[in-house]
Amino acid sequence: MKYQDDSYYIERVLSGDVSVYGTLVAKHKNMVFSIVLKILNSREDAEEISQDTFLKAYQSLRSFEKKSKFSTWLYRIAYNTAISKTRKKKMEFVGLETSIVDNYSTDEITINVHTIEDIDQKALVEKALSTLNESDNLLVTLYYKGDNSIEDISEITGLSVSNVKVKLFRIRKKLYDEMNEMMKKHEMM
Repeated sequence: MKYQDDSYYIERVLSGDVSVYGTLVAKHKNMVFSIVLKILNSREDAEEISQDTFLKAYQSLRSFEKKSKFSTWLYRIAYNTAISKTRKKKMEFVGLETSIVDNYSTDEITINVHTIEDIDQKALVEKALSTLNESDNLLVTLYYKGDNSIEDISEITGLSVSNVKVKLFRIRKKLYDEMNEMMKKHEMM
């Protein structure tokens, strides 16, 4: 289904056509669920928090100031709601390491990854992604799967723009190293 711009649906909802809100839910439900699942690591909790997110967004729709995209605002609500849930469960998150990492060029990564077949590439990437912790996985999801800008991710997570850039850089390096190790093991077989 091809969707209109979010502002179209928001205006209709605010004008009294509340049934249109379901279209906004349908448009954003997968990304909201992905964000929440990455934080909570529980499908059941993620489903509950996703519903809470859309309910909170609906109840606060009149206060949406349109300073950012609706999706950014919505994802921020999802992020905050999920974080609140984790605090209630008193879960602890391990911080990222602060060491400086070396730079790898995109060409170097591309050349190495293209040496294996397409099916194996996808499996390799998925396996490497599975090694990431929840916060790293969330950033990857927001940036690559959700197609959010660095600025949007900063607004959603509350991290500074430079912090998001550094973390994404470190995640890419970690993924590169992990995939490189996997490819070396594959070559030995």
